[in-house]
Amino acid sequence: MRVAILWASAKRASAGAETARSLVRGMEAMGHQVDLIDAWTGDGTRLPAYGYVAVIAEQTGLFGGVMPESLARTLGAGRGLVGKKGAAFLKKTGPFTGRALANLMRAMEREGMVVNWSDIILSASHAEALGKRIGT
Repeated sequence: MRVAILWASAKRASAGAETARSLVRGMEAMGHQVDLIDAWTGDGTRLPAYGYVAVIAEQTGLFGGVMPESLARTLGAGRGLVGKKGAAFLKKTGPFTGRALANLMRAMEREGMVVNWSDIILSASHAEALGKRIGT
C-alpha cells in the first residue's frame, strides 16, 4: 500500500523527526511504500494520491492541545481527501495529550478524512512498533 506520513512538528526545526522516521521504518518493514512529508516544507497537494495518510504531530503549547499551524495549511492544500482513510498519531510532549489528539483527529476529519486509528506515541521504538501494525 502507498502510505504518506505527514509530520507536523511544533516548530520548523524540531528534534522530534526521529519519531516520524521510526514510524516510516516500521511501515516499510511491513512492505508498504512510504513517503515522509514535512508539514512545514511539504506540499499537501500530493496527499490524495496515497492509499493511506498517517499524520504524526506535536502540540505547540504545553496547555490546550493546540496543533501546529502548518498542519491545517498542508491538509487544506490536499483537496480530494474526502473519504481518505488515515491515522492520527500524537507525539507525547506534555500534559493534555488526550485533548491534543482529539484536536488532531478533528483537523483531519474537517478535511473529510476518515480516521480509523489513533494513538499517542511515547518513544521512537514505540513508533516503529505502531508502524508494523498498519494493514494488519
